[in-house]
Amino acid sequence: MTFVLAIDQGTTSSRAILFDQDMKICGISQKEFTQHFPNSGWVEHNAFDLLNTTLETCRNVISDVGINPSEIAAIGITNQRETTIIWDKSTGQPIHNAIVWQDRRTSEMCETLRAGNHEDMVTATTGLLLDPYFSGTKVAWLLNNVDGARDRAKAGELLFGTVDSWLVWNLTGRKSHVTDATNAARTLLYDIHNGKWSDQICDLLDIPTCMLPTVMDSSADFGVVSDDVFGAEIPILGIAGDQQAATVGQACFEPGMLKSTYGTGCFALLNTGDTPVQSSNKMLTTIAYQLDGKPTYALEGSIFVAGAVVQWLRDGLKIIERAGETQALAESADPMQNVIIVPAFTGLGAPYWNADCRGATFGLTRNSGPAEFAKAALESVGFQTRDLLDAMKSDWGSSGGQVVRVDGGMSASNWTMQFLADITGAVVDRPTILETTALGAAWLAGYRAGIYPNQEEFAKTWQRDAQFNPNMANDMRSKRYAAWKRAVNATLCV
Repeated sequence: MTFVLAIDQGTTSSRAILFDQDMKICGISQKEFTQHFPNSGWVEHNAFDLLNTTLETCRNVISDVGINPSEIAAIGITNQRETTIIWDKSTGQPIHNAIVWQDRRTSEMCETLRAGNHEDMVTATTGLLLDPYFSGTKVAWLLNNVDGARDRAKAGELLFGTVDSWLVWNLTGRKSHVTDATNAARTLLYDIHNGKWSDQICDLLDIPTCMLPTVMDSSADFGVVSDDVFGAEIPILGIAGDQQAATVGQACFEPGMLKSTYGTGCFALLNTGDTPVQSSNKMLTTIAYQLDGKPTYALEGSIFVAGAVVQWLRDGLKIIERAGETQALAESADPMQNVIIVPAFTGLGAPYWNADCRGATFGLTRNSGPAEFAKAALESVGFQTRDLLDAMKSDWGSSGGQVVRVDGGMSASNWTMQFLADITGAVVDRPTILETTALGAAWLAGYRAGIYPNQEEFAKTWQRDAQFNPNMANDMRSKRYAAWKRAVNATLCV
């Protein structure tokens, strides 16, 4: 047998998934790591936690399945995007904790850049907005706030990377400082039209380009894992940011196809083919994947809090012990109550892009309890997805977004997916393999290794587990969504 090892380095945990030569899952290992919140709106990770949990889960799954590491033909990596790490090229020591994509500390910097009339240029070049979400202002913050960092960076002593770059650099014995086009496209520093780092934006943020990794296709020769890491030399042949990897794993290869992933956040991507569509509704223009030097573009909408709202119920309010309890609670909620949670814990993403507003709850009564909170939490994900789909339809045309392919942990909840179909009016398809992010990374690597089929044949392997059709009456759908919009507007005004 020949295997492909997929590394899925996420926001709250690292996972390793072993696929066989038929793209079937043979084993999974997962390990959570600590989240750090040094200030309100700030989110950090210890970069070595990301590396060490990745190494541990890879070794565990190889051991659990009982294979020889030499049987692994390739490694594919998918990762939390935008999270920013700067490290010393000689010692390998990060100069600071990783600044996570959710972090909002650079909101004032973004506002200053916006006031300087730079946003149109940045958006035209990168497809992104001036928001703390992206890596560029995080890099600038680190260079501004860590003693001596900018001088060291200009002297060529420091390297910047998103999580994929950090992992590859360490896995290859510090030989490969690389990234792929999908991760580069999320940094705020990459020209998605010309396929290169933007000197203009790097100059604007005073970021030395010598810090930046080499950008490659999503399926490419990224380097070879040293044999002392897993017991054999293994090539790294696939890399894609988590949402782009899910787009690949869902086989959304045709323009107009749409997927929505429900993890810590929610991210919807609409394939627009070889045409980068500029949004009029604050959607992002990004690269879905890049093969053979040719980028395929997408419109993306990002929700910062999806599965994280369930974690809040568990860890913050302590009204559940396990995430799986929310469905039964939601089903038991009082149907006469209309509690709405706007989970803007770290601001609101698309289509609002407000970094400073914070979460709010509306419609509470004396009878509101855990069941109503659970129902409102799950519904908030559907409402926010409706925001994204409406904006995408406006940008792309009414034919887009009628079928949504879903994945991620929350997609396993039938109740949540049915509400998603009801509130959006779209058909929701859930695949048999929910591990689409890891599958996408595995396919990119396995395709490069010559053991997995081409795009067309891979797309034929996609299978549906369940389909959810909208059952909510149109007038009720309009009424419920109007209440959500009022709640969001009130939150934005606070």
